[in-house]
Amino acid sequence: MPYILVILGLGVVLALFFITLYNGLVRSRNEVTNAWSSIDVQLKRRHDLIPNLIETVKGYAAHERQTLDQVVRTRQEAAASTGSVEERAKAENALTQSLRSLFALAEAYPGLKANENFIALQEELATTENKIGFARQYYNDAAMRYKNRVEMFPSNMVAGMYNFQAEAFFQLEEAGERVVPKVKF
Repeated sequence: MPYILVILGLGVVLALFFITLYNGLVRSRNEVTNAWSSIDVQLKRRHDLIPNLIETVKGYAAHERQTLDQVVRTRQEAAASTGSVEERAKAENALTQSLRSLFALAEAYPGLKANENFIALQEELATTENKIGFARQYYNDAAMRYKNRVEMFPSNMVAGMYNFQAEAFFQLEEAGERVVPKVKF
């Protein structure tokens, strides 16, 4: 009789341990999903600001059509991107590069740099870019915690049984994107 109670007690402890590991994996996966949603919100905000910025610049730099068209095109591609984290990151990184070209264009037009609408939109976009950076960092932190749970023993056994897969990190595509752009006023 005491052996049955010991075995039963051991079974309950193992079941609770298994449940705790499984729930931890689910919690971590949901945290990654939430973190990605935070990035999505800020990316939507950026996508909404860009058309206003383009219209403001158009009045000053009508002959710089190529740069403006590139920003519009990369914005549309980024807004339409619904694939994996890697695909979305690639589209957003292309948009970031084209925005850098747009702000470099603004340097050639002193009147544009002094325009109140342009200044306000540029500040809003800069704030949004900072929020995107923080959201990306939060996502990568959540993805790392989740990846650790999926790959580390003993939770990796539960992850393997229930097909939990680590999420990709939101990374820069090119080494040139790691260089801080020079902005002169």
